[in-house]
Amino acid sequence: MAWVTPQAPTRAELDSCVTCGLCLATCPTFRLTGDETASPRGRLAAMAAVADGAATVDGMFEEIMDFCLQCRACETACPSLVPFGRAMEGARTEVTAQHPTVKRRLRHLVVGRLLPTRWVVRLLTRLAAVAQRLRLHRWLPGPFSRLSGLRPLSLVRPPLAGSRWPARTEPIATVGLLAGCVMEPWFPQVHEATVAVLRRAGYDVVVPSRQVCCGALAAHDGAAAAAGRLAERNVAAFADCDIVVANAAGCSAHVKEYGAWTPLGDGLASKTFDVTEIVATSIGAGRLPTLEPNGATVAVQDPCHLRHAQKITTAPRTILMAAGLSLMELDDTGACCGAAGLYSITHPSAAAKLGKQTAKVVEATGAGIVASANPGCEIQLRSYLDRRLRIAHPVELYWEALIGAF
Repeated sequence: MAWVTPQAPTRAELDSCVTCGLCLATCPTFRLTGDETASPRGRLAAMAAVADGAATVDGMFEEIMDFCLQCRACETACPSLVPFGRAMEGARTEVTAQHPTVKRRLRHLVVGRLLPTRWVVRLLTRLAAVAQRLRLHRWLPGPFSRLSGLRPLSLVRPPLAGSRWPARTEPIATVGLLAGCVMEPWFPQVHEATVAVLRRAGYDVVVPSRQVCCGALAAHDGAAAAAGRLAERNVAAFADCDIVVANAAGCSAHVKEYGAWTPLGDGLASKTFDVTEIVATSIGAGRLPTLEPNGATVAVQDPCHLRHAQKITTAPRTILMAAGLSLMELDDTGACCGAAGLYSITHPSAAAKLGKQTAKVVEATGAGIVASANPGCEIQLRSYLDRRLRIAHPVELYWEALIGAF
């Protein structure tokens, strides 16, 4: 048996890899292990073997595919422009179809059903808030220990769904804000800064009430049916918005690829932007001010799905410099911090090694602030960095500079 789902890697995708090896130096799992099967070309070779009928989708194939962080750094390095992220999502969809395990089914229940359900996320957030206050994470096992990487959670916070804020000037357009499954309850300060900055830039901001989780986690884990269903719901929810903005890099990257998940997805994808793109453009156009240097230094962490999936590197730096901050760069390749969606839960040892490596690089800069435009990266960094270091979204830092609260 070869492939059985329409999402499976295509022959053209697999044949586009010329096995040159330029991806090896950028692949975090290959750098950790030195194992060819833990490299992009090794994974593509495994996919090709299944496509040719020389191998089957079994436990070994699942292990090879699941060890990948899907950071897509290989796409940045690849001269042949292999669409590795798309091929990997297809391969994991095949694993789901041909080799379903209890663990995978449970993960798909979480990312496909529970996370998109607001009341479930609110309930879990309140339980996590209580656990934070009682410092239970010091004794809780596995994923619950990740509470140490979260910002302080609120027990009660009004939902944003259905909210609308007018522009502070004549509106340029109406922006639909993707609230996200965890961004709203866990990172409300980022939403507040996003709304405030967009309004000042001349946009009406709305939060459509029918929206759901973007579906990125479902897509990355091979839950194709759930990813497609969530994409369809968001296409309908944001139909009346001129522009759609996400302030989580993983979400903006995934929505921009909705055309692969639902027949009507291209329309929403074409008008979706990461918030850093909109804010940086507004600064360049003079709709938002550039402030004088304030003497503070910030280390810039590039989330993989901002740098590699969306090829966005200049925008967050433009925002931070406009906030009057001095920038410290971490590395030239944008190495993955190890968060990678569910990866820190499914592969805690590898994720911890990558997290500690990134923490050492950050601390070596001597910066007192770290800017990261993705929630998973922020949680991962906070788990391994010195508690005295602040981690915040670039737009959050810019808004604080504007109101003089920095």
